[in-house]
Amino acid sequence: MRLSVRLDGGLCRRWHLRLIERLLHRPGLSVSLDLSPGPGALPPNAALLFELEAMLRRLPRTGPALRVERADLLARASAAVGAPDLILDLCGDAVAPPGVPVWRLAFDGASGEAALLASLLAGRPPVVSLTEGGRVVASGRVGTEARGIMLTAFEDALVRTTSLILAALGGAGPRLASDGTPVPGPAPTGFAAAALAARAVRTCTRMTGRLLYALCTWAPHWRVGWRRLEGPDLIDLQAHPETGWNTLRDDGRRFYADPFPITDAAGTVLFVEDYSHVLQKGVISAVRFGADGPLGAPVPVLEAAHHLSYPFVFAEGGAYWMVPESGATGTLDLYRATAFPGGWVKEATLISGLNASDPTLLRHDGRWWLFATVRDDGEQDGPFAAWGSYSDSLHLWSAPDFRGPWTPHPANPVLIDIAAARSGGRIVARDGALFRPVQDCRDGYGGALGLARIRRLDEAGYAQSVEMILRSGPRFPGTGLHTLNRTTHFEFIDGAGRVRRRFRSGTAVASET
Repeated sequence: MRLSVRLDGGLCRRWHLRLIERLLHRPGLSVSLDLSPGPGALPPNAALLFELEAMLRRLPRTGPALRVERADLLARASAAVGAPDLILDLCGDAVAPPGVPVWRLAFDGASGEAALLASLLAGRPPVVSLTEGGRVVASGRVGTEARGIMLTAFEDALVRTTSLILAALGGAGPRLASDGTPVPGPAPTGFAAAALAARAVRTCTRMTGRLLYALCTWAPHWRVGWRRLEGPDLIDLQAHPETGWNTLRDDGRRFYADPFPITDAAGTVLFVEDYSHVLQKGVISAVRFGADGPLGAPVPVLEAAHHLSYPFVFAEGGAYWMVPESGATGTLDLYRATAFPGGWVKEATLISGLNASDPTLLRHDGRWWLFATVRDDGEQDGPFAAWGSYSDSLHLWSAPDFRGPWTPHPANPVLIDIAAARSGGRIVARDGALFRPVQDCRDGYGGALGLARIRRLDEAGYAQSVEMILRSGPRFPGTGLHTLNRTTHFEFIDGAGRVRRRFRSGTAVASET
């Protein structure tokens, strides 16, 4: 296949280089370039904004937005020989010979980097789309954990745009379920000197405020909510229960999050991420529940040199197993309990070479499935494998047994959507349907909890539709929701809050606010 990539040769960036390098790894594909000047460039002072943010926030300037020489791209591409079989248009102005299809890249319906920046400045997670005529080839809602930092948000979007293009050219581009045709955003504007200065003042003010806030509070401070189940659960209610939630108490210097309960012969055991604010590191802890709630405080049961969270625990074959999140290691590891609820030993590495978040297992139609969001697109050998959102790119694997071997889904990433990609708890079967708790991170990490009905799950494809979004409120105050799980007798959620630090004789003492 002969692919022609249309981009502005005066605005070559590192993500273009990465895209071409990955395309050239595919057998039978040749890549030629059209680098003539094109529309859609960033406003002139956008580079000043990025430099300002990089200076104030000490951000590296080696990521996907880094400018590169056009000679670097030309050195990797092939000379055009005859008409291409497909044109990939990154500018929005490609003119194709008769009969040659053109895939046009757009951000919220408009072409060019300026359109991407305009959406980010407007506070929207941009919808990235590839279209051919009126047909959507692939689409996704990209996101970032660094809302308000334009450089990081811009680069995270470029990373995920690369993922979307590669998936589409592989024949299985992800598509948003129900967004329809993206509506073009506002026209991008340049940064006048006065506007840039005003933004710099706001940035410095926010940074000072956040520093003072951090000196006075621990934030975010997640809290686990629990209740006895004596009627319909959240899937049936589609809302917070009228009785509200009890809170799993902590000492203020640590928080509990990611509640995963499981039942044994004696009742319910709850596993949580146990995060120390001082150490800035999480371990997995557990607490047994009696008829009226927790019997004491959570006790550490699994620790490692690296951070651990999201303790996905399950029973199979007469044993208890756990696949926690351990993104810093680049692996997803399987543990077995030798003295439940403790005594966890590493049994196997299920998947390696990726930075995966919130691994969730499901047995369905005779196979095991593993869901996780993956930073970058799963390849750790590239120049910006440490870039990209943790929450907007859903990958699947399947296996005949939960121990593996795990095979990646041919359509990975099966979904790019900051509003519904990241898992938020166990997948639940209800009345013949599968419901998947998901994290809606459009307003920030863990901003809201969604419930998605899985419409398709097989070797050929994946589809889901979000049927409910639950937010914090009077019945569970805070700044977000994050996880949903249950047993026969108890239901659990978690959400973000804050605790105030109090200082006594030079020692910080935390109290809830």
